[in-house]
Amino acid sequence: MKKYNNGTFTIKNVGEKVELYGWVSKARNLGGLIFVDLRDRSGIIQLAFRPENKYYDIANSLRNEYVIKVIGTIVERENKNVNIPTGEIEVDVESLELINKSIELPFSISDDVNALEDTRLKYRYLDLRRNNIQSNLILRHKVCLLARNYLSNLGFLELETPILCKSTPEGARDYLVPSRVFNGKFYALPQSPQIYKQLLMIGGMEKYFQIARCFRDEDLRADRQPEFTQIDIEMSFADEEDIWGITEGLMNNIFKELKGIELEKFPRISYSECMRRYGSDKPDTRFEMELNNVSEIFNNTEFTIFKNILEENGIINAIVVKNAADKYSRKDLDKLTEFVKVYGAKALSCLKYNDSEFTGSIAKVINETEKQELIKKLNIEENDMVLLIADKQKVVYASLGALRIKLGRDLNLIDESKYNFLWVTNFPMFEYSEEENRYVACHHPFTAPNKEDIDKLMTDKENCYSRAYDLVLNGYELLSGSVRIHDEETQSKVFESIGLTMDEAKDKFGFFLDAFKYGAPNHCGVGIGLERLIMILAGTDNIRDVVAFPKTASASDLMSECPSEVHEKQLMELGLEIKK
Repeated sequence: MKKYNNGTFTIKNVGEKVELYGWVSKARNLGGLIFVDLRDRSGIIQLAFRPENKYYDIANSLRNEYVIKVIGTIVERENKNVNIPTGEIEVDVESLELINKSIELPFSISDDVNALEDTRLKYRYLDLRRNNIQSNLILRHKVCLLARNYLSNLGFLELETPILCKSTPEGARDYLVPSRVFNGKFYALPQSPQIYKQLLMIGGMEKYFQIARCFRDEDLRADRQPEFTQIDIEMSFADEEDIWGITEGLMNNIFKELKGIELEKFPRISYSECMRRYGSDKPDTRFEMELNNVSEIFNNTEFTIFKNILEENGIINAIVVKNAADKYSRKDLDKLTEFVKVYGAKALSCLKYNDSEFTGSIAKVINETEKQELIKKLNIEENDMVLLIADKQKVVYASLGALRIKLGRDLNLIDESKYNFLWVTNFPMFEYSEEENRYVACHHPFTAPNKEDIDKLMTDKENCYSRAYDLVLNGYELLSGSVRIHDEETQSKVFESIGLTMDEAKDKFGFFLDAFKYGAPNHCGVGIGLERLIMILAGTDNIRDVVAFPKTASASDLMSECPSEVHEKQLMELGLEIKK
């Protein structure tokens, strides 16, 4: 068994005899003296072969990624390398064994690799040898270990929930698994352990956690994969304050151990205020530039476009880009206009303030009173730029919220050294689905409504709010959770409010509703997105960098070439036929 880690030796180990294994990271012949960088998971150490060494010829034949075993003595280097931990030493090799050769590589095993991502995903087993990918996966392991220890010490039990479960299509699409035994029937892969963890609370487990695999058949983004992991936590006889305290304690533990950072108490903000200020329910609060509602300023405007939008119950919001008027040309502003159109905005209005005067696309169509009120309300100063969008509230928030983030990045306003947490609370109970032409659950249908809004479940869905909450970190939704419904009557009302008849509810969730009849405790929980947390800790914005074997943006695995066709015999056993 391999005993030593190559990257852990220092000058203190000089004189020690060691047996080392690993991959040849680099081999070079410097006029008779051969040096080999031997790499394993812990780092590299230099091997030295002099011409009189009986293994010299074998050493001279070594190529990158050959796997070897060596025995030798650690000695002090003549020419030291201060850039690596083992840079003061090398191994004087006494024995060399070639374990395996490697053919020519499709890309170099280095952190500054310039190969296309698709190439690296096709040869993921090679990509995994790169230091930054290994570091990310080691970081992932450490976070899981910290979470397990922290929660275990608080009396939580790590329990597993089923992977094959009942399809309950409320939310993202399920991945379906056909049953061979029950022909024509299907399991589903869990989108989360939601129902089962609530059943564990009903079953008296009281405190549960799981590092749970979840599956959602949905369009992918840079921070999303079809199969992902969450640190799942549920607790009985508790409310929001309890679960927030547990979560903040866990985050403090992780950041203190891995980053040496003492986190401050996490601020809290309601969903409604969050949308008004940032246009997003997952804002990056590491920089300012908040949204400002300037609708009232234009209540009596003669500018036809603004006037018509306000008459149609739209709103006008603005963001102030400080000291940036000279940074954006007409061409740049045209690009910003095209950017916001992706989010449904029809136009982006601009005002630049220089020499106590406004210039820009709407400078000539708004009056002097409106200009002065803008200066006062927005605290506009020399060389500031004001960007305005007038439209329906949903469009204004989405487009300006996204533009705010883009400008923050483009202008380097974001302090990358910061970790800004934010609790977003009091989410809407429902959201209207244009696709389904009905109200659906904003989080999931097991979220408890606010006590004062229970009577609104059927009569005023738009103004019905829930006991749901998200934890946001640097613009990412890090977790989602809620206080759960724990009585059959309220759960039935919520199902009815999203258009499920009692027969449909019983068909999908009958076993769950039955469980409420046997004494369910009040309970609440969260599901922490593990990959997103690791992404932020690792300083990457690509979720594939923190997953051992990720899928592409089209949900395919280039390495194993799946999804793939299966044999006709397998389909026949399952009673399935592929429709061409």
